[in-house]
Amino acid sequence: MKELAIFTSPKPFIDSRIDRIQRNAIASWRDMGSAVDVFLVGNEKGTKQAAKDLGVGHLPDVRVNEQGTPLVSSIFELARKASEAPILAYVNADIILFPETLSFVNDVAMRAASFALMGQRIDLELKDALDFSGSWPDQLREKIRREGRLHPPGGSDYFIFPRHLYRDLPDFAIGRAGWDNWMIYHAVSSPWMAIDGTPTLDVVHQNHDYGHLAGGEAHYRTEESADNAQMAGGMRQLYTLLDVNFEFRDRQIRKKRFRLVSAVRYFERRLQPQERSGQGWRWALLRRLRRFRRKLFGVER
Repeated sequence: MKELAIFTSPKPFIDSRIDRIQRNAIASWRDMGSAVDVFLVGNEKGTKQAAKDLGVGHLPDVRVNEQGTPLVSSIFELARKASEAPILAYVNADIILFPETLSFVNDVAMRAASFALMGQRIDLELKDALDFSGSWPDQLREKIRREGRLHPPGGSDYFIFPRHLYRDLPDFAIGRAGWDNWMIYHAVSSPWMAIDGTPTLDVVHQNHDYGHLAGGEAHYRTEESADNAQMAGGMRQLYTLLDVNFEFRDRQIRKKRFRLVSAVRYFERRLQPQERSGQGWRWALLRRLRRFRRKLFGVER
């Protein structure tokens, strides 16, 4: 029986660097063993062939918005229907997972009936395809030790949860800003455990640019990101990992201990305007407060 289903909505496999990055990531999930289902969702160019090459499932019939961007709601629905695994995991297509991830997920599932596991990523420059025939986890961890950088806790590149959760999602555009922040907000606001896996789960993000977007513009500046924020119910419903109450540490779920950075983040949430205009005294004060937090605390793990 399958224990975990990992699914993603990849970018087109047309740029050689994006192709390599995505194949590295997907192969790492497949390498977790026969207890894991892996699905590529969508019909972007090269997706069908990549799924065939890598020996994973392909779910092409995803709903899209007017710009042709796949919808988060449809991606999650297709994955849930395709696998009977009790735990589902949406993972961005540039994220490498280590083989022990499944063991950690099962530890969490044994301790919580309803949870959403998320966390920070480690940014790393990888210029070559990974060789999965050898001791790639040890080699990759050594590279992380030398060159890896922990990404700020603004959002999450993965969400792992029991299949009965996240059933009614807004029609967010995937790959644009805001939808992951709403996922965090929804978990924190629900009677589940919202769990930060950063202390235990190493997830590796392979660095890339935004050449797949129009004009190479960063995803948070697009009109679809503004639409995501509106569907989320406004900017106050866009949480970060600093707002998560629990963490997975030493293979246990623990209540996060109080930290001053959390108190500063609390005031940020109270100050946050609903609208995305970036104008007015609230936005000006909020930017100052965020700069203060980043300068004082840096990147928190």
